[in-house]
Amino acid sequence: MALTSSPTLHPRVVLATCCLSLLLVMMDVTVVNVVLPSIRAQMHGGFSTLQWVVDAYTLMVASLMLLVGTLADRFGRRRMFLIGITLFCAGSALCGLARSVEMLVFARAVQGIGGSMLNPVALSILTSVYVEPRARAQAIGTWGATSGVALALGPVVGGVLVHWVGWQAVFWVNVPIGLLAIALTLRFVPESRGGRGRGIDAPGQLLAIVALAMITSGLIEAHNYGWASPAISGFLGFGLLSVAGFVIVERRAATPLIDLRFFGAWPFSGAIIIAVLAFAMFSAFLFLNTLYLQDVRGLDALHAGLCTLPFAAGSMLCAPLSGRLTGRYGARLPLLLSAIGFGAGALLLTGLDSASPLGLLLASYGLCGCGFGLCNAPITNAAISGMPRAQAGVAAAIASTSRQVGALLGIALGGAMSASSVQGGVVQWSAFPQATHAVWWSMAVGAGCIAALGLVSTGLRARRSAQAVAALLDSV
Repeated sequence: MALTSSPTLHPRVVLATCCLSLLLVMMDVTVVNVVLPSIRAQMHGGFSTLQWVVDAYTLMVASLMLLVGTLADRFGRRRMFLIGITLFCAGSALCGLARSVEMLVFARAVQGIGGSMLNPVALSILTSVYVEPRARAQAIGTWGATSGVALALGPVVGGVLVHWVGWQAVFWVNVPIGLLAIALTLRFVPESRGGRGRGIDAPGQLLAIVALAMITSGLIEAHNYGWASPAISGFLGFGLLSVAGFVIVERRAATPLIDLRFFGAWPFSGAIIIAVLAFAMFSAFLFLNTLYLQDVRGLDALHAGLCTLPFAAGSMLCAPLSGRLTGRYGARLPLLLSAIGFGAGALLLTGLDSASPLGLLLASYGLCGCGFGLCNAPITNAAISGMPRAQAGVAAAIASTSRQVGALLGIALGGAMSASSVQGGVVQWSAFPQATHAVWWSMAVGAGCIAALGLVSTGLRARRSAQAVAALLDSV
């Protein structure tokens, strides 16, 4: 690892700068949900448009995150970090200036390209600055806690900004914060590179983008064209072919984007599937409930955001608890508790209607927040469990990418499963609560899958499989 000197190296300022960038990226994942009804009212977008406003951003982050880590190691982490913040700020300004839904979706994609450069690169910067193991662990813990706080508080912050300023404010507020992050990066963050540059797997990267884009498009646009239409069949078919092509390419690539041998380790495979499930449930839950609170219950953005406070509180309280439980007992217990939180919260909503008691909603939100807060630490722990130290960073990066893939698919699937309330691209809000019941039942099933995977991927046979994969990777 090459580390060039900066004018003045203050590790805590570097940590604060990285946390500031993470705050921007992760809060943007959830803050937009609460402004969707305001965007729809002003721009007259359809239901699928609202999904694209969220997923255009997540698609770019999920598609490019692994590639960016390689580029940063080769060309400089500080340089890539600065490019990411600049693109994110530019995309945010374009969102604030957007006068059509098409421009807004494009601007969100620009934001996503910038966002993909911040999360993995910030972590690499921290590991290069904090070389002492205990200090590094504390810094990464602070950085990870920032992610959970940002995700949880996003709807509340969005509600406040929309109420007092307007929906554009959730994007404009990123610009001054981003400019501050740029100034701090130029002054305090040192340049660093990886000790050995990995090759760029261009075919694998292209196939990953195509697969995610095609499958997401098919799921989002299905209620507009019909599941049997040639367009949707083409989207989904081409997406699945791209997945198959990706697997073939990765098996033959000298420096694959994702080393498929990792999946021979049960803890790693379980962590990846759990990450996709948990974040799919999280994103679908937040997306649908935000629309329900404002368009069915008639709450304004501020009060809708305040209603999500139990989710934020549950997530922030349980995230540090999850870390302690994982450190003391391993990944199994927090994963089982996470499944209980997600499952119980979802079951409370299976009878949702326009007059459901507010107490029931708040209880559901709190339980789902607890489930979400409990899952992150064991996902990362399970992903790197038993891996060689040289491969642990790559394993953690794949787990982070899987979270983004889950968030991407959660919006698409949540919309597709509740599409019975959409007629001619227009949502019939009186039918919307009933239409979401399939999503809540699916969430309950998904929670059961998390519990089962938590048991299987943390047992003795799972640990042996991880040891076997570690030996295989070490021998190469």
